[in-house]
Amino acid sequence: MEALNPRVRLAWGVGAVTTAVVLGVVVAALDRFALGIGLWVAVAVAAAALVLGVAFAVLRYRTWRFEVREDDLYLERGVLTRVNTVVPFVRVQHVDTQRGPVERALGLASVVVYTAGSRGADVRVPGLTPERADDLQERLRRLAIESESDADAV
Repeated sequence: MEALNPRVRLAWGVGAVTTAVVLGVVVAALDRFALGIGLWVAVAVAAAALVLGVAFAVLRYRTWRFEVREDDLYLERGVLTRVNTVVPFVRVQHVDTQRGPVERALGLASVVVYTAGSRGADVRVPGLTPERADDLQERLRRLAIESESDADAV
């Protein structure tokens, strides 16, 4: 099983910091205009959100694994709820590579696999280097085409 690039922890950590700041500002605004309980509550809420968010990012990194197998893409992930996903190549519609601003700053990319079906119709593999993401995208595309031609031959 392949692990994600360790820099993905920083990307998830940025999300935790952003959430903590927004939550702190909201609590401070509520305190200022409605509650009157003290600014220290906003700071405590933001600090707690930051600690929980960073811990969640570290645990999330430790549990995230994926593998390209003969007939499918297999993913294991989840901190509180473990999720094992199998994406048969015959179900793959198309594959994208994405790079958001935080990912670009950290030299990371994600691969998104769109599948046929209504529930959970796309699967995302985050925390890859751009080169690894491009290679994975091309490999999945090629395997999806091969499995489609194999299915047509049957």
